Amino acid sequence: MLSKCYSGALYGVEARTVEIEVFSASGSPQFTIVGLPDQAVKEAKDRVSTAIGNSGFKRVESNVTVNLAPADVRKEGPLYDLPIATALLVATGRIACPDLQEYGLAGELALSGEVRRVGGILPIALEMRRIGKRGMIVPQENAAEAAVVDGLDIYPVRTLREAVDFVAGRLKIEPVHTELAELVARQDGQGEDFSDVKGQDAARRAIEVAVAGGHNLLMVGPPGSGKTMLARRIPSILPPLTPAEALEVTRIHSVAGELKTRESLVLHRPFRAPHHTVSPVGLLGGGTHPAPGEVSLAHRGVLFLDELPEFRRDALEVLRQPVEDGHVTIARAAAACDFPSRFMLVAAMNPCPCGYAGDKRHECRCSSRQVHDYRNRVSGPLLDRIDLQIEVPSVPCGQMTDLPPGEPSAAIRARVLRAREIQRRRFADMPGVHCNADIRARDLGRVCRLDAAAQAWLRAALVELDLSARAYDRVLKVARTIADLAGAEAVNEEHVFEASQYRALDRSYWT
Repeated sequence: MLSKCYSGALYGVEARTVEIEVFSASGSPQFTIVGLPDQAVKEAKDRVSTAIGNSGFKRVESNVTVNLAPADVRKEGPLYDLPIATALLVATGRIACPDLQEYGLAGELALSGEVRRVGGILPIALEMRRIGKRGMIVPQENAAEAAVVDGLDIYPVRTLREAVDFVAGRLKIEPVHTELAELVARQDGQGEDFSDVKGQDAARRAIEVAVAGGHNLLMVGPPGSGKTMLARRIPSILPPLTPAEALEVTRIHSVAGELKTRESLVLHRPFRAPHHTVSPVGLLGGGTHPAPGEVSLAHRGVLFLDELPEFRRDALEVLRQPVEDGHVTIARAAAACDFPSRFMLVAAMNPCPCGYAGDKRHECRCSSRQVHDYRNRVSGPLLDRIDLQIEVPSVPCGQMTDLPPGEPSAAIRARVLRAREIQRRRFADMPGVHCNADIRARDLGRVCRLDAAAQAWLRAALVELDLSARAYDRVLKVARTIADLAGAEAVNEEHVFEASQYRALDRSYWT
């Protein structure tokens, strides 16, 4: 007898429909799985057979063939255990379920028959909705995650017996639904507050500009000057995720297995801070079966690289494409996977190996050659892609007690949100452009209109700072953001002057 049900195969951050056909015939006991399965899928026959026996059913002792179609798409992981077991019970006549094909199924089986959590359930649920399934049967621990998909009934099960009784009509399970918009609306402030930061007014201003326009930022300063402290407070002034962005981010984290148990949605913009020993694969993504890396896990959020020159050179160089294009393409012999990676890059570094070059209170022990070699671990092309480069000097301990508390994050965030709203209206008819950092080169002249004085100043700055064409474009984008923070329609000389100061390290540090 032949039975059929549906599940999905992960392909990057998307899912493809998998049709699971199970045929049972008389003959010597045999269990064969075809359709390009990996080792975990091949081992499903042992988990499924034992789970069926431990769920109160007679063990299957017939010739069983399982086909996972399409046969040219690789099937990975244990998520096919539940659909194979359910379809097998139908194929062997142990249960009757004429409408099994109306459901999507996914879940790993324990030998006891318990249904365990699997990764990537959100993309699979989205695919089941796309192909018009009535509902989806998922592990109890995955239910909240899958339930954010509107228009698809999600039925949580704890055991194989529950799943079988439900599809056979012997058990009623209430579908789980989650209102995506309501969840996103309940977002609150994230991270530590900028009121903890005393001094560093110039750095705080640069961070406000960077966040308001979605620009990349590099902070250079001695140890203890507060670079990491400042970076870790950036999430507290980021705009909240929109429902579409929250779903987009959650899908990536679901595929990577980064969602916490019973967590339905990523409600805050990601903040990723990988250690400097991270490999290019760990940063960019990939592997034998491509998985998202840190740049994709930071999508719509912040990627913080502390001690930038300590990162491997090959790891830093792979950042060029995601920083510029907003996505990563991982090519393998069989196929190529595309992972989104539109993030705000925030980096911090010391000015020299000992950390005290240019510091007024500590003597630098490094030779000029050591300083030069240390700074040049960061390549020019990568620096070109960093819009704001600022110095963060140390604040003497004696002054710390005299300084008032810093401006709270709520006040800074209010200004950021006003600037972002201006940009949202400006780019409403420009698909793929969400903030000033995304402005395409062909649109710069229209979006960043300069008056005569600003044009003259920018030409002078271009010659003095010896900026590349890419750096020139980024000065224009930053100037546009500064104008938005000021509520100005046109970009004037004052805005260009401030924006050009954020490129001053191009000359003083790397020439």
